[in-house]
Amino acid sequence: TGSTASGGSAASTSTVPLLFYSRRIGLNNGRVVPIQAGGRVTGKVGKFSVGLLNIESDSEVASKSPKTNFSVLRVKRDIFGRSAIGAMFTGRSQSATKAGESNQAYGVDGVFNFFSNLTAGGFYAKSHTAGLTGDESSYQARAEWAPDLYGFQFERNTVGNAFNPEVGFLRRSAFERTYGEARYSPRPKHIKGIRQISMTGSVEYIEGSVTGRMESRQQTARVNVERENSDQFSVEGGTNFEFLPARFNVARGVNIPAGGYGFNDVTARYAFGQQRRLSGTVSYQTGQFYNGHINALTVSGARVSVTTRLSVKPSVSVNAVTLPAGDFTTTVLRARSDYAFTPRMFVSGLVQYGSNDRVFSSNLRFRW
Repeated sequence: TGSTASGGSAASTSTVPLLFYSRRIGLNNGRVVPIQAGGRVTGKVGKFSVGLLNIESDSEVASKSPKTNFSVLRVKRDIFGRSAIGAMFTGRSQSATKAGESNQAYGVDGVFNFFSNLTAGGFYAKSHTAGLTGDESSYQARAEWAPDLYGFQFERNTVGNAFNPEVGFLRRSAFERTYGEARYSPRPKHIKGIRQISMTGSVEYIEGSVTGRMESRQQTARVNVERENSDQFSVEGGTNFEFLPARFNVARGVNIPAGGYGFNDVTARYAFGQQRRLSGTVSYQTGQFYNGHINALTVSGARVSVTTRLSVKPSVSVNAVTLPAGDFTTTVLRARSDYAFTPRMFVSGLVQYGSNDRVFSSNLRFRW
């Protein structure tokens, strides 16, 4: 997968659009769409990194998918030692939103590293779908100053109401987002076993680009303690606001009515260092959830080194939610295992179960 931006902060991953998302090819409405032929070329041409992809998919009746050609072109060039600029184009011969029409999206992006602590970047992108009217553009501007003791981050991005990258992925449309963060991270010399303490405060504000109405607001304070053995412990508290323009089906048979909701929560995390044979992060969240309450236990990023060649990566997510419309508990279990025969040959397997849709899935991959 790829985005219009050459880089980005973790805080923005949920809203930044992707011009290219590989799962848009070969899948539609939960159905597998057959691939007739395709090819991919990547490499260097002089000072430019180039990627080219072209795939032809066949029609599929059940998902109403017409025969479609997908094309992607990505060009990137490193400049000034530690900076880069790039451009991307994507296209599909049959639009997923306008029958009989085509869809294209294109953008330019850059990331610029100044000195050792200052980074700036952003992108500008547009899409075109015949018969679709409105604002078809999107942009992001961001800057981060991150010395060891303190840091500041600012980000601004928008997505127009008609921005439609159909070979990409768009989680949210028609919004304007502003994000700011400040951090203070001293290294105490007189506290045994503690390497660094980071105190962070952030504000995220999202409003509708058409309505001008506030849709989301998150104000978060976080304290993270890093131990000398690389383990980390953190406590995070937040006050949130979400506006639901329509009734939201949050679980099977449980709906949250339309309207604005303010709610608070707190999360505690403990992350075991990567040098351990058993690593990963355990977190517990409790607090308000829209007009109800939530308790959530999560194990993520876990890794068990069984041998030097065999590793298992389990994850667990359990959410117990109480709402006026009903109570429910969702559980997602996932385990991935990797075995390396040689440095150039390995096999990996993934199994997953989700209680909400009661689906068990798996896949197996061999690479040589």
